[in-house]
Amino acid sequence: MSWIDYLIFAVYMAAILGVGVYHFRRNGDAEDYYVGGRDIAPSHVGLSIVATDVGGGFSIGLGGVGFLMGLSGSWLLFTGLVGAWLSAVLLIPKLKKLDRHHRFMTYPDFLRHRYDSRVAVLAALISGIGYLGFTAAQMLAGAKLASATILQTNPFGMEQVTFSLLVIAVVTVLYTMIGGLKAVIYTDTVQWIVLLAGLILVTIPVTLVKIGGFGALVAALPPSHFSLTAIKPTTFINWMVTIVPIWFVGMTLYQRVYACRNEREAKKAWYIAGLFEYPIMAFTGVFLGMCARVVFPQAEPEQAMPMLISQILPAGVTGIVVAAYFSAIMSTADSCIMAASGNFTNDLLFRFFFRGWEHGRGGLLISMVVTLLIGVGAVLLAVQFTTVLDAILQAYAFMVSGLFIPTLGALFWRRGSSVGALFGMAGGGTLTLLLISKFIALPPEIAALGLDPTLYGILFSAFLYVAGSLLFPQRERSGGASSILES
Repeated sequence: MSWIDYLIFAVYMAAILGVGVYHFRRNGDAEDYYVGGRDIAPSHVGLSIVATDVGGGFSIGLGGVGFLMGLSGSWLLFTGLVGAWLSAVLLIPKLKKLDRHHRFMTYPDFLRHRYDSRVAVLAALISGIGYLGFTAAQMLAGAKLASATILQTNPFGMEQVTFSLLVIAVVTVLYTMIGGLKAVIYTDTVQWIVLLAGLILVTIPVTLVKIGGFGALVAALPPSHFSLTAIKPTTFINWMVTIVPIWFVGMTLYQRVYACRNEREAKKAWYIAGLFEYPIMAFTGVFLGMCARVVFPQAEPEQAMPMLISQILPAGVTGIVVAAYFSAIMSTADSCIMAASGNFTNDLLFRFFFRGWEHGRGGLLISMVVTLLIGVGAVLLAVQFTTVLDAILQAYAFMVSGLFIPTLGALFWRRGSSVGALFGMAGGGTLTLLLISKFIALPPEIAALGLDPTLYGILFSAFLYVAGSLLFPQRERSGGASSILES
């Protein structure tokens, strides 16, 4: 990178931080901070969803999948299209109708309305801890990008990715502490447009010229890299199981539903997000990963695309694209930190220790302190993961296994009870964690199927949820289960 790239990068980051400061000064309470005043246009929300869901982590992870698998890796983001459109049809109409009357701020608020406070507290803990994993994944993505581009050396003799991780953590947590959901969403819009334009209009053409054209790409890669069917069925199933359900339990997504003005605009935002995930970003990411394999065949798969960006693009353009990548990572990370912060502050602290504080500036101060603590915890988690994709998928697995079935029950099964929801959450998430950590092992004949532990966690959660609901029926509460199922 040249000096002009570093200058562009610095100016871009300063501008993003400036947007955060601008909106921070206009946030009056926790509702402004976490749900953007419930008055954000669907185009901004839709692009923000893509930036949050795909962001830097999946962008770099997707490049790594394209490096290893080729075009078949695009199915990873097909799950985003399916999840976005299913939730637009099945979840948003019910959720937005309730939100009009109850002004929810978090995902556990919805479960509290359907079940009770015990379920909401457990959901807040699971969601908050899960989003720590999301944040760790994004910080690791930023560290890998930085170590391959602007932070290739350091004066402290530290391992390069570790040094980059610390730098990215400081910048990300600072931006998150001073910003709110409006700052995140509006900057996401600009960042995502800049990133896609830089990749599609500049990076791909320049790279193809560098390697000698599309014919040279075909000659250099295995034929399987140009097939959409060169993927194991179990891999596709695992991606669907771990990613599609997150669209029904993701706190960042519930915040954006609440931020939309009405049901129609919320659904429009989700349709926009699905199309940007697949096919636009899906094929862009894997194709660049394929190109990176030709230019840097010996590179680590997830670092090949950042290396491509830093060494192939002309001066000036490199700074813009790298800055866009960093800002996408930062936006995803701050969305994840805000989600965890919302769980811990709105669903725990404001409920049990600081009642009423969410309606004033004091609530903002508490949120900022919690955000800082979450950021520090995310850094500690990030050093435990070896790849960005592993970090994201493990965080997804933890959340999905415990929360998906009770959420479906809240939407569609009248007989679902609070006790059943507690059993399903605790049992599903615990089993998945035990399987992932290899503390317990599946029988050899089942393990040989190669299915993700999340599937077994979801099945176990479903069993416990149904059994617990039938054995311990829900006590009737006004405005609870019936109002949701009839909406």
